[in-house]
Amino acid sequence: MGTWLACSTQGRVAFLTNVLELHTLPEAKTRGDLPVQFLKSSKQPKEFAESLKSEAHYYNGFNLIVTDIVSKSMVYISNRPKGQPITIQEVPPGLHVLSNDQLDSPWHKALRLELSFKKHVAKYGEGVIPVKEIIQKLMKDTVKADKSELPHICSLDWEFNLSSIFVEVETPLGVYGTRSSAALTVRSSGEASFYELYLDDSKWKEHVIDFHIGKLKFTQGLYKAVTDEVV
Repeated sequence: MGTWLACSTQGRVAFLTNVLELHTLPEAKTRGDLPVQFLKSSKQPKEFAESLKSEAHYYNGFNLIVTDIVSKSMVYISNRPKGQPITIQEVPPGLHVLSNDQLDSPWHKALRLELSFKKHVAKYGEGVIPVKEIIQKLMKDTVKADKSELPHICSLDWEFNLSSIFVEVETPLGVYGTRSSAALTVRSSGEASFYELYLDDSKWKEHVIDFHIGKLKFTQGLYKAVTDEVV
């Protein structure tokens, strides 16, 4: 069974998004296996990324972030644009946003989320950031892009419906949209907390998992990530 976000007590974290594209392969390998593969592997992020070169074309378009918090290594991997060599990029410390295009792509939802997140981080300074509050305020944002700002990959109506941070679209097959928003926070002491707000049987529920990452030393460069899943 695969997943879009996985983390371990050893400080390994992986998460992915699909790439928005017009055509997909129905027989492609499931992208949800990739985060699980990384957690099961003992390879460092860069080494793991290199190992995907020979099989990346078997998957539909994906963006994958793999991280080893203990060794302070984060790598971005993508098998798009199609027909080009796999993208492998070291991610520097700081604030980054990953949507359904390349890392830090200037899409409306990505820019809006980045700005809102910066404001909340500045508001609390060195204090404890209330993760639940941030998820509720940032990830429920339904403001859509102007049609002139859309990437023009699929139909404009579809792209418009997907252009907000929180997505909820009525389709002939039912509601398509955001079903999970999550945040992973890690303190320099190694104390970590995973918070998720998820949709279960048409009801929003939440859960928190607290755990400890061993061998973690103080890190001057901090990575912060807020992710959302659309299905």
